[in-house]
Amino acid sequence: MFRWLDDRLDLQPMVDMMDHKKVPIHSHTMWYYMGGVTLFLFIVQVFTGILLLMYYRPGEESAFESMQYILTEVKFGWLFRNVHAWSANLMVLFAFIHMFSVVFTRAFTTPRELTWISGFILLLLAMFFGFSGYLLPWNELAFFATKVGTDIVGAVPFIGEQLKVIIRGGDDVTGATLSRFFGLHVAILPAVTFLILSFHLLLVQRQGISEPRHFKALPAEKKRYMSFFPDFILRDALLWLIINIIVLSLAVFYPWELGLKADALASAPMGIKPEWYFMFMFQTLKVIPPHVWFIEGETFGILLFGGAALLWMAVPFARFRGKQIVDSKWITILGIITITYMVVLTIIGYL
Repeated sequence: MFRWLDDRLDLQPMVDMMDHKKVPIHSHTMWYYMGGVTLFLFIVQVFTGILLLMYYRPGEESAFESMQYILTEVKFGWLFRNVHAWSANLMVLFAFIHMFSVVFTRAFTTPRELTWISGFILLLLAMFFGFSGYLLPWNELAFFATKVGTDIVGAVPFIGEQLKVIIRGGDDVTGATLSRFFGLHVAILPAVTFLILSFHLLLVQRQGISEPRHFKALPAEKKRYMSFFPDFILRDALLWLIINIIVLSLAVFYPWELGLKADALASAPMGIKPEWYFMFMFQTLKVIPPHVWFIEGETFGILLFGGAALLWMAVPFARFRGKQIVDSKWITILGIITITYMVVLTIIGYL
């Protein structure tokens, strides 16, 4: 069978690459699995999303009703919907863990700058997936949270109002917004993600597994490796199985409530909050004064986060006094401060 496929697809070079590929064994080896877990959860997203797509009907008069139908009438529909929701949240969580593990192990250094940039873009895409998917059930919380989220987009300097109208499909959140979010969620974002993810995985395969500096400095006889196939792959598969059990357990014992159908004429319910991964930004915007110098507070906050994201993405190129900043302990301190800030602001937001 393999020979038949090899004659037609020339698979031998790929087999040779897997035979020669090795994974370093050291005290931080566990972080090598985080990217694989994120990829696994993305695959779960695609699989459950396709199943939900067979029954979901976008539209003001049909979206909420189709979700009710999926949850109550479709066999195991409730399970696939809850797995989709939980795996989406865990995918973002593991993408963050993967990103910070890359920072602390300095895995973004030359020649992996493009791997770092493409990975950061994938994290942003995962967050946009969450934002666009949140509205699709067309329930009360999602409706008003989307109003708040798109109002924030309106504060972007110069193009905010036009951007808000484009995203909403009008001046307010309506069925047109739902249609646009549906198109983004099931067509545009998956297509872009597929391209960026393919590029990211190609770079990972071409450049191999990154070795931390302390490991590189070891004499050759003290370095230990495991083969990528089958040793690393089997460990990865075992971890995927454990993550799958955790997702299924969360879906069964902690199902996501559908809530009430969205009503544009109703008052906004108390305690509207964004998804947890937007909470630190939402909370920051709340504590910024109405005006900072001559800039509106919300606009100042958006500029602050936009600038911070660009600087974060440019970390592999940063230099201080002629030296790559990667050599500095300040990268580790910056990573710890960033994590602490995000966690503390998120906790405060839920108190």
